[in-house]
Amino acid sequence: MKEDIIKVLLIEDEKTLAMIIHDTLSEQGFDISLAYDGEEGLRSFFEEKPDVLVTDIMMPKMDGFEMVHRIRQTDQKTPILFLTARSAMNDVVEGFELGANDYLKKPFGMQELMIRLKALVNKAYIKEKDTETCHEIGNYHFDTITQCLNFAGIKEELSHRESEILRYLCENRNQIVYTQNILLELWGDDSFFNTRSLHVFITKLRHKLSGDERIKIVNVRGTGYKLIVDE
Repeated sequence: MKEDIIKVLLIEDEKTLAMIIHDTLSEQGFDISLAYDGEEGLRSFFEEKPDVLVTDIMMPKMDGFEMVHRIRQTDQKTPILFLTARSAMNDVVEGFELGANDYLKKPFGMQELMIRLKALVNKAYIKEKDTETCHEIGNYHFDTITQCLNFAGIKEELSHRESEILRYLCENRNQIVYTQNILLELWGDDSFFNTRSLHVFITKLRHKLSGDERIKIVNVRGTGYKLIVDE
C-alpha cells in the first residue's frame, strides 16, 4: 500500500468550493495544488506530476473532458476523479471512456472524497507492480500498458475504462465475474446507474472482439459476465 503523502491536483472553477477542499485535504495531510480552469489545469498537471487528479467537468477555457483527453494521450497511469453536478448517463460514460477512474456527484462529503482518493492511489500503486501486462485472447493480443488490442496486424487503442474491464475479465477467464465485484473494484460502488454504465462498456468490448468468432463475453443473467474463448 502506498503510504507517502498523496499529491493532489484539484481543478475547480468554483473558488469557494476549491478552497474548502484545499483546506480540508491539507489538514488531513494531503499535498494539494489548485487550478481554476482547464487550460491552467493542463499546464499544472504536467508541471506538478500529481499522484491523483481531481477535476470538475464544466469549466472555462477548456472543459474537463477535453483536458482529460489531452492528458491521456501521454499519461495513462495517473488516476483521475471527476467532480460533477451532471448526472446524465452519457456524461459519465464519456468521462470513463476518456480515461477517468472515478466520479463523485456534487454535493459530496469530504470524508468520502478522501477515501476515494486514497483508494485510487493505492490501486494505481498495486497495478503498477503487476507484472502480467499482456493477454492472448483468441487471435487478439491485448497489452494492458498501451491499452491496445492487436488483431491481424491491426492495432486498436481501447479507452481507459474498456481496458480495465477487459483486463479484469482476462484475469478471470472462464470464470463468472460478478457484476457487483466489477463495479466495486472499478467504479467504487454498485449502484443501478453504474450497472447500466458497465453494460454499455461490455457491449463495446464485444464489438471490438468480434473479429474472432471463438471469443464470447457471456452475460450470466442476474450474476455477471464470463469471458470464454472456444478452442
